[in-house]
Amino acid sequence: MARQLRILITGGGTGGHVFPAIAIADAVKRLQPDTEFLFVGATGKMEMERVPQAGYPIEGLNIAGFQRGFSLESLRRNLIFPFKLVGSSLKAQRIVRRFQPDVVIGTGGYASGPVMRAAQQAGIPTLIQEQNSYAGVTNRLLAQKAARICVAYDNMERYFPAEKIVFTGNPVRQDILELDDKRETGLRHYGLSTNRKTIVVIGGSLGARTLNRALAENTALLADRSDIQVLWQCGRFYEHEYTQSATAALPNVQIRAFIDRMDLLYAAADLIISRAGALSISELCLVGKPVILVPSPNVAEDHQTKNALALVEKSAARLVRDAEAVEKMLPEALMLLEKEALLFSLGENIHQLGRPKAADNIAAVAIELAEKSRAQTPQFKNLKND
Repeated sequence: MARQLRILITGGGTGGHVFPAIAIADAVKRLQPDTEFLFVGATGKMEMERVPQAGYPIEGLNIAGFQRGFSLESLRRNLIFPFKLVGSSLKAQRIVRRFQPDVVIGTGGYASGPVMRAAQQAGIPTLIQEQNSYAGVTNRLLAQKAARICVAYDNMERYFPAEKIVFTGNPVRQDILELDDKRETGLRHYGLSTNRKTIVVIGGSLGARTLNRALAENTALLADRSDIQVLWQCGRFYEHEYTQSATAALPNVQIRAFIDRMDLLYAAADLIISRAGALSISELCLVGKPVILVPSPNVAEDHQTKNALALVEKSAARLVRDAEAVEKMLPEALMLLEKEALLFSLGENIHQLGRPKAADNIAAVAIELAEKSRAQTPQFKNLKND
């Protein structure tokens, strides 16, 4: 009797890498329930907690990214970076040799590079899941030996071999796929009025300083708007700084550090303001509500701006630059709420870009690669013995 499929998934560091990885594993499990999984992440990062919570085993590599700053701490970390990279590469090789996966899936993050390279050296098929519209250097290098590259944006042949690209979209949490009948529940859950238009501002689990400032420094714009209510997710990092602000004290403003039910928050919203991370955008496309995107400038290659522009070019979102957000973000939101036709158009256009079957599509590609690899010669001839 043939052994069950073995799939190794590597990626993490942020929710944008961790949650797609878990969603792909869940989809594979739905299609092939007896599949054996192993995750590999970076020690001390969120995947080491979130992946076991989702029911999957994980091993950690002692790896971190190269620091771009010039502080003494950045210098110290960069001096030990080569040693961590070598150690992580050797451990990745041992993990691959021991687990003997049929395919390795990389969703990005510090651990992804060493593990994907180890698999490619061993002749194991690899699948890259690229979330962004701008591919990072590591994925561009890995793509040369990857079997398939699953993408969420058009024109990715600028970065990857066209014959390897599969347009799948980004995997997202399943609970946001059915929101039509959740609006009333969402309004009740968050204590919001049914008689006001609702602006939802999402700063992420830690929060976004620019979005917080754009609300805190524009109290007057909301003070006389009894027809508008705002649910302001400030993030845990900024909770103490902004919960005492004048804006937070307004009767039509709620401030929360953390959101426990994103599906109900999305359902309650008439307009959403958000950063432009790949996972956030993929969720917003499925939600189908009008969106203002304020890309973070503090990311590699300014990829959030590129993500946002991909939607703006299709009239599927509005963009406010980070440097202009304090002045323009809230006025833009209030202007949009006065234009019903524009709101409707934005919601329809972004919804058309949603890919609700993304995780299933990626899982199908991974299973196909895994099954093909079974028929090939032993895969570990290129790895030296311990």
